[in-house]
Amino acid sequence: MQHAVVDGKLSGDGQFTQKCHALLENQLGVGKALLTTSCTHALEMAAILLEIKPGDEVIIPSFTFVSAANAFVLRGARPVFADIRADTLNLDETKLEELITSRTKAIVVVHYAGVGCEMDAILEIAGRHGVPVVEDNAHGLLGKYKERYLGTMGCLATLSFHETKNFTCGEGGALLINDPRYVERAEIIREKGTQRSRFFRGEVDKYTWMDIGSSYLPSEILAAFLYAQLEAREVIQSTRKRIWEYYHEHLKDWARDRNVQLPAVPSHCEQPYHMFYLLVSSLAERQALIAHLSACEINSVFHYLPLHLSSMGRGFAGKEGDCPVTEDVSDRLVRLPFYNELTEADQTRVVAALKDFKRISG
Repeated sequence: MQHAVVDGKLSGDGQFTQKCHALLENQLGVGKALLTTSCTHALEMAAILLEIKPGDEVIIPSFTFVSAANAFVLRGARPVFADIRADTLNLDETKLEELITSRTKAIVVVHYAGVGCEMDAILEIAGRHGVPVVEDNAHGLLGKYKERYLGTMGCLATLSFHETKNFTCGEGGALLINDPRYVERAEIIREKGTQRSRFFRGEVDKYTWMDIGSSYLPSEILAAFLYAQLEAREVIQSTRKRIWEYYHEHLKDWARDRNVQLPAVPSHCEQPYHMFYLLVSSLAERQALIAHLSACEINSVFHYLPLHLSSMGRGFAGKEGDCPVTEDVSDRLVRLPFYNELTEADQTRVVAALKDFKRISG
């Protein structure tokens, strides 16, 4: 980051942005990677590139962050909420086809906790109906599905570099472009609707307004901070693997005895160790467990509330019972402390506090 400051080029698309682009493209094998100011903005770019219009429908899992819906609602689309699997908490591919109509213009899949969705089935269904797939891979950089990196299978994919993610620059994201037809327009949209990127590469002698767009470039300071993280990706991932495996090893027997579900990782998926969560028996038990851990000075949190039951979601005709697995899981999920500086001593405290928790009924 110091080099970025000394270099004097602080606005976007300088040398550190280009280094991040090249690293992501080479590591993942994608045709084009473009840093953005957030994963939300990368999703907004995807909605523009897919020419989402008022009256269109976009299928998204109800169990996800609001950005996956907002990006398409901003273009006038109606979100169609899909339920999730009870094991991986990913979009249930067996319920997907029944949601597709003549108005469906995109399917957004979210690789929850960095564990891959069943992409073969999803892509086959989408392909038969001629519907593009966007991978929201906010959790899953370096995760794999059947030896393919997450984010490389849909026509477009998005990454997050928010402070809660494995690799961070505080706020940031990236758009991954797997269909070369979108590359040129993506560059224009990202540069306020101009061909400024081509101008700086010397491909045109001036740049002008070409299309709709916005300012989606992160500063070079953020890109430099991110590049240092990406350079250290093996060390970071090794640390996170150790943390995840400690939890799993020391809680698996307790979880079996208490009928608590631990994260499910299918054998054909390689996870990036983004989070560790528990699924307890009920909302009452979840709240009691969070309170118990808080009394032990351990911070634990729940996760997504069902989008279809939010005030906005209900405005799109969402109602109780539409996504029963989502509604059930949302009430029972607890995330344990998980960050790169978490020590084994810290984890020992967490595990001891969990084993000391007195189960309640309800």
